[in-house]
Amino acid sequence: MDKDALILVAEDDDGHFALIERSMLRAGVSNRIVRFRDGQAILDFLEEAKSPDSPYCCRALLLLLDIRMPKLDGLEVLKHIKADETLRRIPVLILTTTDDRRAVMECQRLGCCMYVVKPIEYQKFMETVQKICEFLSTLEVPALCNCP
Repeated sequence: MDKDALILVAEDDDGHFALIERSMLRAGVSNRIVRFRDGQAILDFLEEAKSPDSPYCCRALLLLLDIRMPKLDGLEVLKHIKADETLRRIPVLILTTTDDRRAVMECQRLGCCMYVVKPIEYQKFMETVQKICEFLSTLEVPALCNCP
């Protein structure tokens, strides 16, 4: 993954976000990480980001998305992103406590590139995020918009 890629994390739980951030740092991820506490906040950011005047329009964006969030849940966020001609380019990794098979299948149908259930145990949670980081290191992330 490009070192200039911006990692967006939609996570309302402070403890989970701290573990994600800490695990990424331990895995050597040096990309900027931006947190959003609810689904509406991430959609608002993305709508602004796709404007040609936005400093994020020419940046590669990657989204780690929780399903259970206030205001707008992750499934609705994913539906919106994958229905939008510009936003659908963003790789979306679902990282959630939801292990419902229907949710997994729906996210895959909508186009998430990975669905990971957060382990409850601290050490396993850290290991899971570190494995995600290994995957991210090989992922080619396109810029949000076609830039000159």
